[in-house]
Amino acid sequence: MLEIKNVRAGYDRSPVLHDTTVTVPNNGVAAVLGHNGAGKSTLLRVAMGLLKPQRGSVLLDGEDITRLAPHQRVARGMAYVPQGQQSFPHLTTAENLQLVADGRSGGKAAIAEVLDLFPVLRELSARRAGLLSGGQRQQLAIARALITSPRLLLLDEPTEGIQPSVVAEIEETVLTLTRRGGLSVLLVEQHVGFAMRAAQRYYILEAGRVTSYGEGGADAEGAVREALSV
Repeated sequence: MLEIKNVRAGYDRSPVLHDTTVTVPNNGVAAVLGHNGAGKSTLLRVAMGLLKPQRGSVLLDGEDITRLAPHQRVARGMAYVPQGQQSFPHLTTAENLQLVADGRSGGKAAIAEVLDLFPVLRELSARRAGLLSGGQRQQLAIARALITSPRLLLLDEPTEGIQPSVVAEIEETVLTLTRRGGLSVLLVEQHVGFAMRAAQRYYILEAGRVTSYGEGGADAEGAVREALSV
């Protein structure tokens, strides 16, 4: 689905990624794990076109999209949920969703579908996003991305700073979506249990380099935890 091949990228003259290669399976999940500063968010920014690599390439369904702008990648079915539970705080939950749906074919149905995935958002439809809890804002951020009907969803630390009950809801939503087919996910995550339950493939980044990778699944959790503890 997505291939990030031999990418070198960074900010100004400070390299962050060093010949990094990550592949997202079709209709599956690839999880990228690593400590803070390992280059995980930079990898997503390169994938989404927000940061141009100094060398290497990004391919979507075999098409080289390295030079495409972010909006062109969105048009090809990519969606990105950055860190920070981003929303328009002065708009209500319903207005945040409608803003994305406006002008899109099937926007009303898309809103209904994400509200089925995140029922709490229906209950909070009239509340301003700035008054939601961190977990509720994260669900709103993911819901906004899903309204675009992506084929590839990039999630950056979706469980960071969120209470365990909401982590479980987000995990179940990701698993539900990928089981349906038609959606691939590149997941940056520090919650190892969630990442391994969701992912068919994992990569561990250290100082911008892939130091370990393999098949995901619950059986891989011990090896991943050991690799991250080194």
